[in-house]
Amino acid sequence: MKIIKMPNFPKKFLKKAKKNPKTEFALLGIGGNVGDVLRTFNKLEKHLNSYPDIRVVATSIILENPPFGYTNQRDFLNSLILIKTSLSSIRLLERVLKIEDRFGRKRSFKDAPRTLDIDLIFHGRVRKRSKRLNLPHLHWRERSSVLIPLKYMLKESNSKKVARLIYKLLMVHRNLKLKGYQNIG
Repeated sequence: MKIIKMPNFPKKFLKKAKKNPKTEFALLGIGGNVGDVLRTFNKLEKHLNSYPDIRVVATSIILENPPFGYTNQRDFLNSLILIKTSLSSIRLLERVLKIEDRFGRKRSFKDAPRTLDIDLIFHGRVRKRSKRLNLPHLHWRERSSVLIPLKYMLKESNSKKVARLIYKLLMVHRNLKLKGYQNIG
């Protein structure tokens, strides 16, 4: 595993915004191992901010780590993006699926190589289990691709505001413990 930093990863994008009770914070896990993934991540951050109903709040470090499932492929780059959105969890899922397609995602088989993968890790207080969407993400506590960037966002981002936002998301789901990071937050 290797940690990668670049101008927009990690970064906080904290701007004063009008308070909107209809918005929620959501945490997106992003990954890819096909093409210029670092360039894809930069484009994704700008693309997300182009929507009026999504605002990027912060990004984490980028983690290079080995694939799981189908292992005969390049290592993945993974990161987290904290957003604020007025979209419902289903609408946000639909949006990120369209974004994946726009960025060239092909779904050839389970755990296949990909240009861009976007997972919804948390969406405010939503707890949902369905064929289409599981919130919080079913495997977030088991994946170093989530835990290491999340730990960075909480402990090392030098932004108390970002850490507070992440911690609030975790506290909403307080019965969900972080394996190996008992004192996180």
